[in-house]
Amino acid sequence: MAKKFIDVMDTTFRDGFQSVFGARVLMNDFLPAVSAAKEAGINHFEFGGGARFQSLYFYLNEDAFTMMDKFREVAGKDANLQTLSRGVNTVTLDTGSRELIDMHAKLFAKHGTTTIRNFDALNDVKNLEYSAQRIKHHGLKHEVVVTMMDLPPNCIGAHDAEFYEKCLREILDSGIEFDSVCFKDASGTSSPEKVYQTIKMARRLLGDNVHLRLHTHETAGVSIACYLAALEAGADGIDLAASPVSGGTSQPDILTMLHAVKGKDYDLGGLEVDKILKYEDVLHDCLKDYFMPPEATQVSPLIPFSPMPGGALTANTQMMRDNNILDKFPAVIKAMREVVEKGGYGTSVTPVSQFYFQQAFNNVMFGPWKKIAEGYGKMVLGYFGKTPVTPSADIVELAAKQLNLEPTTAPAIDIADQDETKSIAYTKAILEKEGIEATEENIFIAAACKEKGIAYLKGEGKVMVRKNSDIIKPATKSGSNQFSVTVNGHNYNVEVADGFDNFTLKSITPAKESSQPKDEPKAVSSTGASNEITATMSAGVFKILVNIGDSVKAGQTVVILEAMKMEIPIEAGCDGEVEEILISQGQTVEDGQLLVKLK
Repeated sequence: MAKKFIDVMDTTFRDGFQSVFGARVLMNDFLPAVSAAKEAGINHFEFGGGARFQSLYFYLNEDAFTMMDKFREVAGKDANLQTLSRGVNTVTLDTGSRELIDMHAKLFAKHGTTTIRNFDALNDVKNLEYSAQRIKHHGLKHEVVVTMMDLPPNCIGAHDAEFYEKCLREILDSGIEFDSVCFKDASGTSSPEKVYQTIKMARRLLGDNVHLRLHTHETAGVSIACYLAALEAGADGIDLAASPVSGGTSQPDILTMLHAVKGKDYDLGGLEVDKILKYEDVLHDCLKDYFMPPEATQVSPLIPFSPMPGGALTANTQMMRDNNILDKFPAVIKAMREVVEKGGYGTSVTPVSQFYFQQAFNNVMFGPWKKIAEGYGKMVLGYFGKTPVTPSADIVELAAKQLNLEPTTAPAIDIADQDETKSIAYTKAILEKEGIEATEENIFIAAACKEKGIAYLKGEGKVMVRKNSDIIKPATKSGSNQFSVTVNGHNYNVEVADGFDNFTLKSITPAKESSQPKDEPKAVSSTGASNEITATMSAGVFKILVNIGDSVKAGQTVVILEAMKMEIPIEAGCDGEVEEILISQGQTVEDGQLLVKLK
């Protein structure tokens, strides 16, 4: 009897890049590997969407639509090229209007997409209906998704097989048109038994003719067991990646899964070990200069307690590295557990995973529940749709007070339609003011990426890729035998003793950091009534709201910093006149660094 053919989607160039490098891989560096994958017999790729849309404009100074066009050229006209979309959020962290949701599907169809995998992190079916309609309208295949994870211990009410059956039945009852169904576990925290029961349930409801697949990550160490359970329960497809962007926070490796099914009645995409080995050799060579974050290669036993998706984990650690606060990461992950418990059990996948992380970050940096992150607050208040269970009442009350918003049950897409800033006309007016041609692509880039999209379109984008040559900077000699060395963003003083034909290391000491305390940043950065306005934390300068000579009042926001995709207002501690501005937009500043002086 012939083995069952299992479709393999290669996630290397989207989720693999996102899970390992925070989505920051330059197009010309990886295209040779796409050709090698094609030669190895792979014809189903995840090639865009998700974080691999915004990240190209934020960090790579590249155009996502150009990347997609070139990928199609290399992969060939018959390849199934798939993207990831977040329902009403499409490829952003915010809800889109109907105009923008339609434009997303139209443009992705124009630029080489075959299939769009479409999910909602809250499993709110209302958030999938219009996006599904537009995907099909523009001639694309629609893969509808139920999102999965495990809850922290002692949490009940969602994320078991019964809950997923309820979600799938709501999709079927809604009349949403789809070509395939995916159960997506972005954190890799679901147990193999739950996966088995869920896929078995789905096969029973859908019948034998609907393509059914599982997506998971290796982050919690059970992905191979989950894939084997899914195949045994009747799944038709799974997602795998190629080394060096496989395993760890990413999908299991293609070779590993080929090994796992030896002796079983499954044919994984017709793939052959020798050809995949050649493909992975090419990919290794393409990525040899990229810094491999150690956390991207690890399996974490703590992830089931604080379900952080692999695709978000390294994106967040990269941002923390950029801001020299990576030492806070373990505390933030630990704080996520409470944030999930109180937040209504939305699945930890973008954008909800980012909301969880941002709130946990705030709880660590500013004190527990002292500062509600905007995304998290809007989520518990209902602005992104209905959470699987009701969020904690005390958190809802805090969010309403801090964000000055009332809870809502209105559909998220209707709220977006009422927001003028999410209209095409609004974005076109911005482009015209900036002297930028208002093509549909430019409109969508500007609408999805805001100021950073405009900066890209004006030719002011920056390349922020972490390569090995950037991690250890050349030493600068400060004395006859003393050097200052920067390693992974941290400064060290090194002293050596001269030898006849070598040096003997005498000491390595951390360089003196800012005297400003780092453990308890204040919400207002000026010290009391000081005329010196300083940064509350390491971050990027997003906006400068004053000019030299301006009069400011105590409590007035003068600078907005940006860290972890959040805006951090910096306020004046006293009345005064702006005497000096010591920063520029886009600059990275340290905790305690002087930003503005008043007189």
